[in-house]
Amino acid sequence: MRWLCFLLLASPGAAAAQGTASQSLRFDLAAVPATRDSFVFHFRGQERGWAVWQFEIRPLETTQQLVYTARSEFRPVEEERLRVVLDRLTGLPISTFHHIDLFSPTSDTVMVEHDLEVKHGEISGRRRVGTKSGEVKIIPVTRPFAPGTVLADYVFIAGAVTNVAPGDSLGVPAYKEFADSLTTLSFVAESPTTIRVPAGRFDVQPLKSGNFRIFATRTAPRRVVKGETLDGVFAFELVHSGPVVPTPE
Repeated sequence: MRWLCFLLLASPGAAAAQGTASQSLRFDLAAVPATRDSFVFHFRGQERGWAVWQFEIRPLETTQQLVYTARSEFRPVEEERLRVVLDRLTGLPISTFHHIDLFSPTSDTVMVEHDLEVKHGEISGRRRVGTKSGEVKIIPVTRPFAPGTVLADYVFIAGAVTNVAPGDSLGVPAYKEFADSLTTLSFVAESPTTIRVPAGRFDVQPLKSGNFRIFATRTAPRRVVKGETLDGVFAFELVHSGPVVPTPE
């Protein structure tokens, strides 16, 4: 959901929150359970698509990985698939792959993709951009990746933000994978509340960033159960949670 990252990372509200962030976001990935979550998208009150997010835990010899995969369709403009691998114990990013097919009659771009890994203090790999003519442009990527930086896709694991209290403004340096630039991922914590979505009733912590609000559960299992634009035009809601379907190594 490239558009969701844009709403959270590039809006004037997000920039304002960056300037007032008093502490750093802490992502405790060990708080995120192995689960497969299904969501429904609504736009102006109409169902317009779906998403499946999966969090898979992989034990290794000396550590664990959290493998986040997602597939979604936002009719009629976008289909995507995403895979982000993280160190579950330290919270550090390891790799990210994101492929989006676009269906806009006003844009010449029909596909964007990145395939990147974080290693030895830098992020490297490539981007691919496809156009209606069939041309695919490949763009090499190599740039420094400072300690403490996260990926923009961390917005999807806001349930792992465990050091937040109402009124807090928190931020962390973030790398925008499609733009090859640095920004700040920031949230302002609102008062805890209880909401109901198709999957049930949840006690949540609303986290606002720019023009978007995410609702993350306050107790285990930690997960995002809803997201919405502040004007209510777009929203996604959790419909069902089930067992993980193992992905290829």
